[in-house]
Amino acid sequence: MTTAESSLQTLKEGNRRYVAGRPQHPHQDAARRKETLSHQRPFAVILGCADSRVPPEILFDQGVGDLFVVRTAGHVVDRAVLGSIEYAVEHLNVSLVVVLGHTRCGAVTAAVQSASARCASHPGSIGHLVEAILPAVQQAAGLAGDPVAHAIDAHIRHTVETLAAVPALAERIRSGALRIVGARYDLETGKVAWLDS
Repeated sequence: MTTAESSLQTLKEGNRRYVAGRPQHPHQDAARRKETLSHQRPFAVILGCADSRVPPEILFDQGVGDLFVVRTAGHVVDRAVLGSIEYAVEHLNVSLVVVLGHTRCGAVTAAVQSASARCASHPGSIGHLVEAILPAVQQAAGLAGDPVAHAIDAHIRHTVETLAAVPALAERIRSGALRIVGARYDLETGKVAWLDS
């Protein structure tokens, strides 16, 4: 079983290759497809934003079966997301969960605008996403600088804390079998910045 630290190193090295324009595209051939037919052994869970510009397998230079990816707009957590992450941790023995936010996140921007009353309502279920992000927006309120950038980092940290409080995950964290970290992908540079890790 891979350790959280070695998994984190693999992700960091993959992102460095991606940023440098020297991806290796590992595990993306017919042999890997065949190898993963009967089982999967991802080394990390990535809870990321559904934004089409933030594909985890590409920006971490990984391949088939390497990452267990769960994506929602603004990486908002609901029961389906929790169930997916718990499955990967409990049944696939993944030891690292990464909450991956990104710069210029539309969902966080909508929440910031909503909090400042520039955009009071959102159609359909979009309001649910915005409401889920508002606690992070409120936490970041009043900080000097870009309110969206501050809210993005606050939302990443809030999501990490939310996951760490889930009993099944908290137990594994206490035992040292699991680590949950936050990260922010920069749309312009391609770099992933690791928050508090």
